[in-house]
Amino acid sequence: MRFHIVFSLAVTAATLLHAQDQPIVHDGEYQFLRAQFGDRWDAQDADLSAKLADIRSANNDRPPNIVYILIDDVSFGLMGNRALNYVAGFDTPEINDFASESLSLMRMYTEPSCTPTRTAFLTGRHPVRAGQEEVKVALVGEGLSADEVTLAEILKKAGYNTAHVGKWHQGDIEQSFPHNQGFDQAFFPVHQQVQLSLMTPEAAAATNLNGWHRSTQSGQFAIDELFKPYGLVTGLEAEEGGLAREVDLAPGEEWTQAHYERMNERYQAQAMEQLERLSQEDAPFFLQYWPLYPLNFTYSEQQTSRNGGFMADKMEVVDAWIGELLSRIDDLGVSENTLVVLMADNGIFKQYSPDSGMMELIYRGGKAEHLEGGVRVDAFVRWPAAIEAGSYAGDIIHVSDLYTTLARIAGGSEHIPRDRVIDGIDQTALLLEGEGNSRRDYVYIYEGPVLRSIVKQEFKMHMPPPGVPGAAAPVFNILRDPRESTPDIGGSLWSGASFQDMRKRHQKMIEKYPHLPLGKGVPYGGIENLRPESEKAREVFSSWQ
Repeated sequence: MRFHIVFSLAVTAATLLHAQDQPIVHDGEYQFLRAQFGDRWDAQDADLSAKLADIRSANNDRPPNIVYILIDDVSFGLMGNRALNYVAGFDTPEINDFASESLSLMRMYTEPSCTPTRTAFLTGRHPVRAGQEEVKVALVGEGLSADEVTLAEILKKAGYNTAHVGKWHQGDIEQSFPHNQGFDQAFFPVHQQVQLSLMTPEAAAATNLNGWHRSTQSGQFAIDELFKPYGLVTGLEAEEGGLAREVDLAPGEEWTQAHYERMNERYQAQAMEQLERLSQEDAPFFLQYWPLYPLNFTYSEQQTSRNGGFMADKMEVVDAWIGELLSRIDDLGVSENTLVVLMADNGIFKQYSPDSGMMELIYRGGKAEHLEGGVRVDAFVRWPAAIEAGSYAGDIIHVSDLYTTLARIAGGSEHIPRDRVIDGIDQTALLLEGEGNSRRDYVYIYEGPVLRSIVKQEFKMHMPPPGVPGAAAPVFNILRDPRESTPDIGGSLWSGASFQDMRKRHQKMIEKYPHLPLGKGVPYGGIENLRPESEKAREVFSSWQ
């Protein structure tokens, strides 16, 4: 496995060296726009490069530190807005204050669920291109391939120190772990909250997880003792080039809600520790903090929010924690030249609403859906040295754009691979020049491997089944109908052919640059203290593969 990782990285490095003088390969729709506006963008880019150079010169010739905070399953409007806090019944005062200091990206699109969104950010590519199509719960022997080039790897080449804390969920194989994907330090769980917060005796007692825990039913006629997931690895810690080590779970010990809460508290403390460490080092830093909260499925002894939902309360907890982190950035004296992005990964886990306390507000839909409520999230960017505080942008932006944008701002664009499609568009102009400067007015939205909708400007087509003409597919005007409730037949008649052309341009690039394979391997490789029950789970899994 280690040879494969080293070999893959060497091949990637050679490919990048050969391709540095080549343009980044973008999707067909971007090329269609560039044919119309390329000269204008090139002239603007020259001005932006001069502006970035001036900012760097004013900050001791250093690019900005980057902090990326990604919150799980929070729909648009549920954080950063005092008025909507009152509507929802829980408060996010720290995030609200941060929003007032930031550029608010009012039309940030993500992928419909957590693994794909995180892949899109890390690779700058629609996750289907990397084989990362869906959320996985138990052992799969799959994950983010070593052949993918992550933002962390690009920033390391640009001279950054890097650290990841919190949720990861990019696979259960060694090559997919964060310390093998560009992070110097990594503190992360292998799996996600279905295991960590739902697969507990407390969640079973709350009737939020049925059938799996032995306390919920007798299993009188069960024969297969290996049907239900068992022996799953929980939290790991590792350094680049080393083995990972599981923490806070002894052999034979049952994972409980108390473990989950300790894990969340530990990640908050480690995020603070990494911030302290990185800020003292003689290099710019990239700190990635992905909290597990507000995902939670049990009630505390005393709910504190007006709402009282078991996720709403944890949203208030994580808001306070983010406030601590942001305050510490200020205290350390690095805030002026630290670019902080705070956003959610997708819409609410609506199957647990309303008891969770998280709800649809403006947009319909939630996690795992291509509807606006599944893929529209709050997003805020603060960089006092360069971005106007308290500003708003209604331009379309996609989470993959952060990959290309942050790479440019960090001075690492040359390390972006040129042998594959990069969906992320450089949005430096939007961040530095403000509203009206986005270089995309479109988004392709997948559910797993299936293209489910296309957004163009204020219009959105739900893709028709094979054989159905575009003129018969439902098209919505998102500004007039944000809940996608009433298809606009008038809009369909004129836009059907244009949407189908967009689909064809997208498909032609897939044919020219086929999707790369998902990483494969033995689950739980590279963990030095694997528990016996995890060894058994791996052996049983491998026995039939």
